[in-house]
Formats: sequence, structure tokens, C-alpha cells
Amino acid sequence: MKIEAAVIKEQGVTFAVVVVKKSVVDNQFESERVIRALMPHFGNIPVVLMGQDYRGRAYYRGRRDIVNFLSRLHISQIPWREYYVS
Repeated sequence: MKIEAAVIKEQGVTFAVVVVKKSVVDNQFESERVIRALMPHFGNIPVVLMGQDYRGRAYYRGRRDIVNFLSRLHISQIPWREYYVS
């Protein structure tokens, strides 16, 4: 399966941001399930999910400090690339 994601190292913390449907971000149970499933694909670093609403506004779910950092960025500042996961 192909996903769009970014691995970022900021202030000594390395984490992944993964694009998902906003409905996944809105559902805490589903978000936690997806984060747990994706962590091994990124070397068990913290994973944050990002979904967009119909206006393109980003919403995040994951570790609070990372979410706060990402919320101050425009999504174009995130180094997105395609990853393949099984």
C-alpha cells in the first residue's frame, strides 16, 4: 500500500506524519489503531496522523507536543514523500 508521509527531526525529536482521511483523525479509537499499525514501518518513532477538511485545513492526531509543533506549520512546509507499507 502506498501512503504519503514525512519523517521529520526537530529539536532532537524524530517523528513521522502520515496523511489519512479526516474521519480517521476525528475518531480517537481508529486513530490509535492506525498509529499502532504504522509505527513499526517507521522504526517505532512517534507517528502523528494528518487529515484535511474540505477547505484543505490540516487536523492532527498524535503526541500533543508534536501536534502543537505541526499546527504552527503550513502543510507545504512538511517534506512529504511516498512510502510503501505492507
